[in-house]
Amino acid sequence: MKNNVKIICLIATVCLLGAAAFCSYHIYDHYAKESEQEEAFEEIAEIVEQAQEQENPEETLPDDAPMNEGDDVLAHYKELYLQNEHLVGWLSIAGTTINYPVMQTVENPNYYLKRNFEKEYSDLGTPYVQENCDISQSDNLVIYGHHIKGGRMFGALEDYKSKNFYEEHKTIQFDTLTQQGEYEIIAVFKTVAYSSEGFRYYDFVDAKDEEAFNAYVAKCKEFALYDTGVTAEYGDRLITLSTCEYSVQNGRLVVVAKKVA
Repeated sequence: MKNNVKIICLIATVCLLGAAAFCSYHIYDHYAKESEQEEAFEEIAEIVEQAQEQENPEETLPDDAPMNEGDDVLAHYKELYLQNEHLVGWLSIAGTTINYPVMQTVENPNYYLKRNFEKEYSDLGTPYVQENCDISQSDNLVIYGHHIKGGRMFGALEDYKSKNFYEEHKTIQFDTLTQQGEYEIIAVFKTVAYSSEGFRYYDFVDAKDEEAFNAYVAKCKEFALYDTGVTAEYGDRLITLSTCEYSVQNGRLVVVAKKVA
């Protein structure tokens, strides 16, 4: 009887150790893949930086490139655009890890939720613009990105919960393929998605009139974590950065900014 108990305990111990080893492997594999994906983004950023250093302002895409007629891609984004036609811009915030290509797939809205720039599976995904936004015309461009721990991807927006951090990082750089743009933050807020109790900020893309625009800005201010002292007026172009916020179910952390240059 005692021998049977010992055997059972031994088997249980072996199973537990095996399960622990299995879980440890998958945790290690997960973080190893995340590191590889981060390195891939860094390499993409280096392509842009090197192209900026060697930029010839008169150089344009070849005539057979898949752009709309009359559009000229900024020289430092050409190589990336020719690699992936889903590229619509570049987002960066000085003093943070945010320095990423921005994608859009109108016919397949969440395509880059779990895909990298090379269109392969990725836990990090790639920042992307909401499908009903017109990059060149919409009043508000809604851009989504994963909240990854350690300030990675849009997890870096977590720092904007602090007004002190905001005071040192008030602007966002968002370039389209054809135009550079600087945006000044007007509000940072938390809300709940897909709930009548939350603020459906993602519904605002094009203002039907001045009243609708002002109502959106006022709602952003109402939910704001602190007063930035900055507002927007009808006719201003906006971007809205959105990521998950884990203090509540379906929570969202949102940063709204207006174009100033």
